[in-house]
Amino acid sequence: MGAPEQLDRYRLLSTLGSGGFGEVYLGLDPEGHTVAIKVLHPHVAADSLALARLAREVETMRRVRGPHVAEILDASLTGPRPYLVTRYIQGRPLSTVIAEDGPIQGDGLVRLARGLARALASIHAAGVVHRDLKPANVILADGEPYVIDFGIAYALESASVTASGLVVGTPGYLAPEVIDGEAAGPEADVFALGATLAFAATGRQPYGTGPPTAVAYRVVHHDPDLSGVPPWLAAILVDCMAADPAARPTAAEVVARIEAEVRGNAAAAQSAPPRRAVPRTRTLPARNPADEPTREWRPGGRPPSAAEEARRRHRRKVHRRWIIGSALVVGLFASAARTHLPELSLLLLVLYGLVVLADAGLGMFERARDRVLTDAVGGTGAVAVWALLSSLFSTTTLLLAVGAVLAVLIGLVAAG
Repeated sequence: MGAPEQLDRYRLLSTLGSGGFGEVYLGLDPEGHTVAIKVLHPHVAADSLALARLAREVETMRRVRGPHVAEILDASLTGPRPYLVTRYIQGRPLSTVIAEDGPIQGDGLVRLARGLARALASIHAAGVVHRDLKPANVILADGEPYVIDFGIAYALESASVTASGLVVGTPGYLAPEVIDGEAAGPEADVFALGATLAFAATGRQPYGTGPPTAVAYRVVHHDPDLSGVPPWLAAILVDCMAADPAARPTAAEVVARIEAEVRGNAAAAQSAPPRRAVPRTRTLPARNPADEPTREWRPGGRPPSAAEEARRRHRRKVHRRWIIGSALVVGLFASAARTHLPELSLLLLVLYGLVVLADAGLGMFERARDRVLTDAVGGTGAVAVWALLSSLFSTTTLLLAVGAVLAVLIGLVAAG
């Protein structure tokens, strides 16, 4: 940024980072205190359903208080640039700490586990679900963890997103039930807590890396790789990452278990051999989870193979070409018939509209938003071509163009 920018009562000093929902700035409030200001991305700000839900959730989110959370201090969701203001924590994201310094061990891991569990207990006590707990949403400052962005992903998972059948979140930290399309509750946060602590203790993502669908498949059908996690913590993480959400402890219970384990087994934890939750025949390459942003993706099922993905891309390409090409041809034919055969002109447009409407219906049934969008563009495009050509060219010129198009089509059929 250049000169400090003013956003309502706040001065934006510099950019701190960018996430799936907005740009985060370091700012100053009217009293001169440093704050973190998340300005929502334009595509998020344009979703009225998401903003309405976020506005309802903000009042609940502002009740969250605790030494390990970055509390929401202010919010403005009605202007051209909606934003949230939170307490500023000067530190590094946990994902960056692990990438630069390696796994956290010893007393540092104890402080991290205790602080994250306490933060989650504070969030849940206020009736809030974080929905996107992951290493990138944990700030480490002087060895103490602070949870940021709680409740935002949950609030912004609007009806328009939910209706599309997509999941908002980060693969590897989403609970199995969320991947299967169920609503995210506090149990899903406990699962994410377990995955985050497993990553912090080992430097590896507990379900490996790869395409989102492949990671999601492992989350649903395999146990996490907890090799290298200290035994005192591994016993807790096994329960936190249970496939059945009802079998997971609450955040408050995790806090109590961590305290008990630390008090009773600190000495044994230093000498006990590493525990491997599930034997592995190979180790997947490590990857910084900061490279895995919060995203929308389709849950369930097995991960598609490369050949299946190639076939899907080819079908989408053919579909786009067919819709665009047919829109141009129908628009041309309808404009040529407009003067002498207006009924035929209207019939062509109506029939084409019904065809693309039926195709869009299939796209909605299959939850293929790109297909629905292409059909909408094709339908409006045919009408636009019809209106434009009718106003610019004479009937004779349009008939000559129709003849040329027919000749080309007949030639292509004959050549095939």
